[in-house]
Order: sequence, then C-alpha cells, then structure tokens
Amino acid sequence: MSIQFFIMRRLAFITGILLILTLLNNPSNGLAKVKRSVDLNDVYQYQSRQNRLPKGLRPTSYRLEIEPSIYEAKFKGRVRINITWTDTSDRIILNAHPDLAIDGSGIKVKELGVDERKDIITPATGINVAGTTHNAKKSWYVIELEQMLRNGTKCEIDMKFTGNITTNKTSGLFRREYVDSAGKSHMVLGTYFRLDNAQNMFPCFDEPPYKTKYQLSVLRPKNMTALSNTELDRSTDAPGKPDFVWDHFKETPEMSTFQLALAITDFESISPTKMVNEMNGTRLNVKIWARKEYIDSLKNVPDKVVEIINYLQDYFNCSIGLPKLDLMAMPFYTATKSSDNWGLMFFKESELSGHQLWNIAYELIYQWIGQYRTPFRWSDVPVNKALNSFLASMTTVDINPDEMNGKWPMTVLYSLYYEFGKVFPFSRVAGIREEAKSAKTELIFRMFSYTLGKDLFRKGVRRFVQQENQEQSEEYSTNRYWLSLIRTPRIFFADDIYSRLNDVANETNNLPEGLTINEIAAPWIGRNRVPLVTVTRDYEAGTMMFSQKVFLRETSSRVVAKSNYEWDIPIVMLPQDNLNFSNTKPVAWMTKGNGNLTIHDITDKNSFIIVNPEEIGMFPVNYDSCNWKMLAEFLQGPNRQMIPVLTRAKLLHDAWNLAYGGELCFETALNMTHFLKNERSHVVWEPLFTLIDHVGRRIEGVSDVYAKFEVYIRSLLEPLYEYLLESSKSYREEPSWMIHMKGLTKNFLCRVGYQSCIQEAREQFKKWMDSEEPDKGNPVSNEFICPVFKWGTKEEWEFGLQRVINFPKNSLERKQSERTYLLKTLAGCTRDLLSIEKLLNMTLLEENSHFTNSDIQLVLSMLTGSAGGYLTLYHFLKQNWNVLKERYKDDKHLWDGIVSSATSNFNTQEGYDLVSGLHCLSKQSGLDSANWIIEDALKNILEETKWNEKNLKVINSWLTDNLSKDLLDSIDAANISHTIDNPHYPLVILSTPTPCITTIQPIGG
Repeated sequence: MSIQFFIMRRLAFITGILLILTLLNNPSNGLAKVKRSVDLNDVYQYQSRQNRLPKGLRPTSYRLEIEPSIYEAKFKGRVRINITWTDTSDRIILNAHPDLAIDGSGIKVKELGVDERKDIITPATGINVAGTTHNAKKSWYVIELEQMLRNGTKCEIDMKFTGNITTNKTSGLFRREYVDSAGKSHMVLGTYFRLDNAQNMFPCFDEPPYKTKYQLSVLRPKNMTALSNTELDRSTDAPGKPDFVWDHFKETPEMSTFQLALAITDFESISPTKMVNEMNGTRLNVKIWARKEYIDSLKNVPDKVVEIINYLQDYFNCSIGLPKLDLMAMPFYTATKSSDNWGLMFFKESELSGHQLWNIAYELIYQWIGQYRTPFRWSDVPVNKALNSFLASMTTVDINPDEMNGKWPMTVLYSLYYEFGKVFPFSRVAGIREEAKSAKTELIFRMFSYTLGKDLFRKGVRRFVQQENQEQSEEYSTNRYWLSLIRTPRIFFADDIYSRLNDVANETNNLPEGLTINEIAAPWIGRNRVPLVTVTRDYEAGTMMFSQKVFLRETSSRVVAKSNYEWDIPIVMLPQDNLNFSNTKPVAWMTKGNGNLTIHDITDKNSFIIVNPEEIGMFPVNYDSCNWKMLAEFLQGPNRQMIPVLTRAKLLHDAWNLAYGGELCFETALNMTHFLKNERSHVVWEPLFTLIDHVGRRIEGVSDVYAKFEVYIRSLLEPLYEYLLESSKSYREEPSWMIHMKGLTKNFLCRVGYQSCIQEAREQFKKWMDSEEPDKGNPVSNEFICPVFKWGTKEEWEFGLQRVINFPKNSLERKQSERTYLLKTLAGCTRDLLSIEKLLNMTLLEENSHFTNSDIQLVLSMLTGSAGGYLTLYHFLKQNWNVLKERYKDDKHLWDGIVSSATSNFNTQEGYDLVSGLHCLSKQSGLDSANWIIEDALKNILEETKWNEKNLKVINSWLTDNLSKDLLDSIDAANISHTIDNPHYPLVILSTPTPCITTIQPIGG
C-alpha cells in the first residue's frame, strides 16, 4: 500500500468526494479512515468531558509497583508519589478511574522536610488522613487531611490499590491472547494510556503538564520478558513466588503519565544490521519485538527504522533522549492508533510489517515531538499531529521518493478544496472539522517550508525541539501555579512552533516588515475557507494585478461565506522563459487589509506565467483568458514536461474547479484537457476523475450534451488505458499506483460504454447465469456487475434481481454485503426506466417480505445518483401519491426520504416545473413535512438552474466543435435507440405541466 493510501485514509471521511468511494462498480477500492497517534475526534470528545484537576499541587516523582495476575485479568499495585504544594490546601486530589479500588484506610501521607544547606530530604513527619472520597463522575480521588499545608510543603503519598486488566479493548493495562500454529495459547500484557487512561492502572495526576520522573517495578513470570520506557536496572526474587521475578527499571526522565509504558510478553526480538549514528556521545539501541511465528516477517524492519532514525537525528540535530527504543508488533492490537510511548512503541502487526516508510516515520517522529517535547494540554495536540505528519511526508520524500508517487499533498489538498468550496462546509460532526484543521495545518507547514526555505524551516524546528525553557504567553507566565509547571522541561504550547519559525524568519528578509509567522498562520488554520487568487495581466502596460476573495466551488444565494475574509498570501510565480521550479521564494506577499496588489510583470506579453507552482500555498489561481490560452497551447506542445506533474495537475484542477464554480468559462477549462491525449502521468490524471464525475452528474439530465461528454471522456481515457495495460507488462510486480490507476480508468471506461470492458463484464456474468446453483455464491468480481446492469440486457438485470430475492438468510457462507452490493447496483446502474419502475413497485408498493426499510432507503439513495433514477422516482411518486402517503403515514422518516429523493436532484427549469406540480399535491394533502421538503427542493433547483443556463450551451458547443463527425453521428444513432427503449428518458422533463402558483422564491430574490 503506497503513501497515497495512508494520506487518503487519513482524510477520506472529511469530504466523501474521492471518486473511488462513489464508483458503483468497484467499492472494494474504498479507502477507510485510519486514525494516527492521536485521533482528533478523540481529542474533541476528550475536551468535552475533561475535568481538570484543581490547581495547588504538583507531583515531583512516582515510585510504582505493579503485580499483574495475567490469567485472572487482575492486578494490584502500590504507588508512592512525591508532591509539592503550590498553594495552601488541606486536600489532595488525584485522578483515579471508578473501577480502580483504592485501600483508603491504608493511605499514608508524610511531610518531607528539606535541609536547604545540603539539599536533601530530612526525616518525614506523618500527616493524618481525615477521610477519602472517590468521585466516579469526575474520576477523582479526594484525600482530606486533618491539617492545612502551605505553599512549598513537600509530601509523599503512599497508596495501595487493585484493578482489572482490560480484556475487551486496548486501553489502560490491557491483555491480548493469541494462539500459535501448534494450538498453544499465549498471553500479552501492554499499556495504552492516551488520552487519560493512566488513571485506569494507578492513582496519578493524569494530565500532560504534570511531567516528572518514574521508577517502575513489575512482577512478571520468569518465562516472559518485561519492557518499559527505560532499560532494566535489576531483577530480584519474588518471595513466596518461585515462578516470578521482580523487574526494576531505571528511573525515567521527566515525562507525563500518558508516556509511561509497560509490556510483558514471550516475544522474541531482532536487531538491525545497521547502526544508529552516535549523537551527543550516545548511540541509540533499537530492537524489534514480535511473537515467534511473526518475527521473520519483520526482518527488514530494523534497518528501515535505523535509516529513518538516522535521518531524523540529523534533521533535529539530537537523539530522542533515551538510550534505547523498542518497537513491538502487537497481535490483535485494537487501538485506533499506534502507541508511541517514549522508548517503547506498540504497533499493529500489519502496520509494522508494511513495506512503506511513511507510517513508521510518522510514529517515530513522536519520539521527538510528542514525547521528548510534550504538548502542554491535549488541546495543543492538533499542531503536534500536523507538524509530525508534514515531517513524515518530507522524510519519506527524501528517503524514498518513489513511495509518494507524487501524490502528496494533492490528495489532502484537493479534498479540502472541495469541502471548503461548499456552501456549508463541515455541516456534520465537529470531529471532522478537527481533522480538517490538522490537515490544513500540515499544509501550512509545507507552505512555510517552501517560502522560508527548507534549511531555514529546519532551523526553526530544531529550536522548537531543543529549546528547554522558552518564553511563554502572558496568560501563563503571570500565574505562579502554571509557571511552576512551565518550568518543567520539554513542554510546548500550540503557538510555540510558529514562534520559533518566526524567530528564524526574522534573521532574514523572507517576510515583509511587520508580518509574523503566527499572524500568517492563524487565518489559514482557523477558517473553513481558502482564498482564490486572480491574476490579471496588463500586457501593454507590463503590469499584473493580484486580487483575492473567498473560493467557492458551489454558488448559492444562501452562501454564508464572509466576503471580507482575507489572508496573507505568498506570491511565488515563474515565467515561461525561466521555469525554475526550485525557486520558491515569494516575489511578493498579498497582505490583509491592503487591497489588490499590483507589480511589474516578470515576462513579456508573449509568455505565460504560473502562480503558486507545486501548490506551495493552499489556494487555486485564476488568470486572464490570454494567459490561460498560452498555458493550454504550451501543454499541448513538446516541452510540456518542463512543467512538473504536480503543477500540470494543479493547472488542470484549478481550471475545472473555477469553471465549475462560475469563475471561468467552461470553454477555457475544456481547452485545458487537450493535452491529456498525450498525458500519461497518473498524478495529473487522478484529480480529473472526480471533476469528470461532478460535471457529469450536473449535465446527465440533458441527454444530447451528456452523450457527447461521455464520448469525449472515452476518447481521452482509451489511450491512457491502453498505455497502462502495455506498461504493466514490463513490471515484474505492478506498483500500487499502476494498479490503482488501471482500476480507476477501467471503471470510467465501463461507465461510458467502452466496448471491451462491457464485453468482458458480460462474459464473466454469464458464468454466474450458467451456474446450476447460482444462489450458492457469486463468482463474478464486483467490478463487472455495474457494467452488466448498465449496458447489458434486461435478462441479466432480472437475473441479478432474482439473486437478491433468493439470497440466503443467516448464511455462514454468504455475507450480507454481497446482497447489499447487488441491490445497490441494480438500482444505481441500470439505464432502463422500466426496470427501475419494477424495483420501485416491489420495494415501495408490494407487500414484499424480501425488502426491508433499509433496502428501500438504499434504493432511494442510489436512484438519486442518475437523472433516469430520480426522474422515474418522481413519476412513480406522483402517480402513487395517495397510496404511498397512506402506506408510510406511520413512518415519517421513510416518507420524507421518498419525497426528498424524488424532488431534490433536478437542476433545470423543466425540473423546477415538474417539482412545482408535485407541490400542488403536497399542499392539497396538508403534509407539512412534504411541503417543507419540496419547497426547499425548489429553492435548490432555482440555484442549480442558474448553473445549467450559464454552462450547458458552452459545454455543448465546445463538444460539438471538438468531436469528429463520425462520433457525433454515432451519438445521434445511440440516442434514437435509447429513446425508443425508454420513451421518457430523460427529456420527459421538457414536457412542462402547469405548475402550482407558489410563493417559492430564492432567498434574496
């Protein structure tokens, strides 16, 4: 799996726009989200439930003893915590999980005197405990004292406790079990303390700012090995337990509770053949641990880890601050992220054994930023995640550039463009916004790396990692309690990295006077929008003017974007006569509040310019028509590859998105596709697939335009597909990008009627139809089913329908997902309106036990994806209004879904008239919910109609001019044939009924 998949997984759920998730005939390529070392949805939920400990106490050391009973899934322990009072109080409040049983009667509190002349602890004085309370709601354990203790008092708390080892998830002190090939069961014990799970194992101050030292002792079976953050100091006998031994680990450096780690396993280890470079007089000792039968699959991992660590040590100019680092492949590790504890890391087996660098690099970086330097609060974690993600991508590019395949940052960036260009971005759960914020921040770091320069950026990161006690914000520096915590080494606030970058930027002239990195970053990260920069060249005067405004891909009178949003934008640009893409220093900055920027042109009037090459900044760029024309002509010429693939992709992507959003004539955007007939880079092609899909959905309701569009896309894709097929023969093992691109290209060709694809699909499907017992299993790959249902015969569609009806219930051999996929493609792929009508009769009208409400909702959802689908559903609803209304009167959710699916997807004036006619029925019926749904649909259709009125004629004219006469004739013949088979498809919407007189008007209209 390549890095593109890691990046796509990380943000795929943000937008849902990646085309591979929407292709009906290849769901197996859908890419699930993978959460990384701190998942921002978890952080968001944590922040909403967190009960911070009161101010007044600070831990200075822990001595912790843990006695796990692995097979009984229980443990007991003892902790002695040295604390210092930072305010006068008679209470000690610790974090303790409600399930942790603390021996309240055995708690001892001793005041520790200090001999200041010798700086040593003097004999302790006992302090009486008045009472204890375990507050389960807040996960607090409160110890009431009989006397008030003043600021500066030092005490030791001695507590004993018991608890349960977690067996159903990877949390707290957890146990996992695996069975080897001989059938023998093995137990594995580990810890996972993020975000606030240390309190599951022992009473503590379970918040990141409370960094201190730990001395850990653990009782383990003699036939197992214990590992922790630090090296083993010594082992001692366990009195009365001859099969056990006490392991005592060396004291840790100061660290937070979530960093503490423990593992007890019977794993084996392997060491690298390469050596970690010596740093600061020490050499890091690396080991990889796994179960015996899995260790061989990790044989290439140790040297890979050493290579990454050597790179990172050089980049940060320091080691991780510990003498050893253990990486462990955990079987059945179910946490949503790898555990990057300082000195001891836990991975899923598959994540550690993968061939790629990115994931391991990403987790290793946390040994420096996240562990060596620790976020002050969990609210500071997003910037930690974003910086580490950027550095992991940079590390991978530098060590193994082929792994990235040119995908980064395109997949992340384009997903954000789609989301930020919506009328209402991130209108779902707040956790998605947090993930998007992290992705934006990662790209801002990338922008600074380009604009400041790679060396200067690295200098700032080094200062951030190595600086122990830097100046803090006024909020904290004026507070005695927070100041006591800040003086703890190696913590950081979210803003600190920008401050360090600003420090190094001030040593150069890379930024305009008065502009800081912090001020630049804030609007980019804090807003759910990005700017659109428009460049207008005055070719006679030799000047160019830059303007900025909010980028909107969707246009609506109801848009809520702030028109006065402005950003500080670096203007990096290259002229045609000097395409030096290594020159990334801005020629100017557009700054907030200063209006448009006008500068001298950097080339002559016969040459183009490229602004924001390589997507240095997170913004699309529009040009005047003359510059676009020169770009399009150059891309069709022999020197096209002088422009790197990322920039070629950007030019194409910007043009189509701007045309889609109404900022650019579609004729210009389509002219930018001419060079694709000779383009073979998957990096350039990939973003276009989503754009093709989006535009196709817009124009599908107009058959003649859509048919031309399909033929044109096929003419572009056929040479690419043939090239991929031929090229794959020269690879002993096909790279992941080629497999992905072949699948994507084939999917689209199948959708637009590529004959060889349809023929292959029908041949495979025939094997199923010829089977003597077709209900026993499906021998056809999913990729072939949709093309058969779309381009095949009615008999083939009916066969698929019967397989849904006959699908065995409660079968161990057949998965329910097979039936779901069949039903989804039956509804979403067919072009035959009579088949759709039959499916609607069976699911909505007939008393058919074969179809559930979930099936109905699936069918409705799939029908909204095509003009034929929602048009047929509209007519079906109108003809059966009273019957359906009566049938679903007690299921408002389903009734509303039917009405919404039948009315909300039209985008022409004819469609508006149809829905207006249906509004008559809803008003006569007195159904408030249906009225509201239809009225809202009418408002949306009016908005959509504006898009069609502006663009359809332009697209149709361009396609007519650029398709050959033979192709146009074939389209006419196909349209006549399809109209005979489906007399109402889809231009029935041209027959205009008499609409109701309504008061529906667009807002502001």
